[in-house]
Amino acid sequence: MIPYGKQDINQQDIDAVIDVLRSDFLTQGPKVPLFEKTINSVCSSQYAVAVNSATSALHIACLALGVSQGDLVWTTPITFVASANCALYCGASIDFVDIDPDTYNLCPIQLEKKLQQTKQLKQPLPKVVIPVHLCGQSCDMQAIHQLSLEYGFSIIEDASHAIGGKYQEHPIGNCLYSDITIFSFHPVKIITTAEGGAATTNDPQLADKMALFRSHGITRDENLMTEPSHGAWYYQQIELGFNYRMTELQAALGISQLSRINEFISERIQLAEVYNQQLKKLPITLPKQLKESSSSWHLYVIQLQLGKITKTHQQVFEQLRSSGIGVNLHYIPVHIQPYYQELGFKPGQFPVAESYYRQAISLPLFHHMSEKQFKRVVNTLTDILE
Repeated sequence: MIPYGKQDINQQDIDAVIDVLRSDFLTQGPKVPLFEKTINSVCSSQYAVAVNSATSALHIACLALGVSQGDLVWTTPITFVASANCALYCGASIDFVDIDPDTYNLCPIQLEKKLQQTKQLKQPLPKVVIPVHLCGQSCDMQAIHQLSLEYGFSIIEDASHAIGGKYQEHPIGNCLYSDITIFSFHPVKIITTAEGGAATTNDPQLADKMALFRSHGITRDENLMTEPSHGAWYYQQIELGFNYRMTELQAALGISQLSRINEFISERIQLAEVYNQQLKKLPITLPKQLKESSSSWHLYVIQLQLGKITKTHQQVFEQLRSSGIGVNLHYIPVHIQPYYQELGFKPGQFPVAESYYRQAISLPLFHHMSEKQFKRVVNTLTDILE
């Protein structure tokens, strides 16, 4: 089975992890701060907070921005459930904004329309909006940021797919148009730490808060304590935090992986361009890239033109799988998940997202995908559709 995505681990990565195993620190040592510094270098950000998953990063980002009971967070329905769940973890409510039919990202036009209607009805506006850079292509962050200035919400970029990508020639994660950016380092992502995530920001107070929340709410900084330190051993818990720390093993792997990020992105761009050329005559819609955005190409998503083929979406998907092509679907709209329907959401509320779901398929795309594997994907898809 050709997977839709997979990690690429070389001897340098293995040696980096072995070096940590032989060191004095398996956790809370020098590698995590070095990994954070490396992320800042790649993303042109001021601060980075490494954690054990992107889900954890989303959670502490919401907490750092003060999201709590009575607040409202908006995100896109086409994302992994964590982009919405993070608001619920904080006791807040969640709502969605429909997607752009071309990019599949949160649509700034729909966002503006929903903000205007909400304000006119004198209903609560969102405290935070979480745009998701689906497949590695940035949302229209300048437009979303401009709306944030008008309507007073904070922005968390969910860039779980997008490290190494660019927007307006600047690296995604620089937080020029957001308060916090989130990355994932799951094995199928651009780089991996096995499991792991990070949050970048240019605000030192937000960075400090996120660092506090990732480690039980405990501080050794006497300036934050309620009384003078009792000694070198002393610490205080000043918030209700969590054990979201990244290990030294994960950080060492991440540092090694980041040294090859340009290679990874370049290879993905080349594969996507070849897909574009070889699939352009098929009855499918190819992914559209905006001129101001340079995708990291975590995913290559096509949409079937169902009116031009005799097979159903499910039939095409299952035939690809049965032929050894490990396609996937990113994602089932969050609002139609049973849990979210129990919260009051219903099918039909976000029609563009639901239309996307009925037609989308993620084709295999990963580092060092062989020419033989690539041709097999193209030829199999062509045979099924013709």
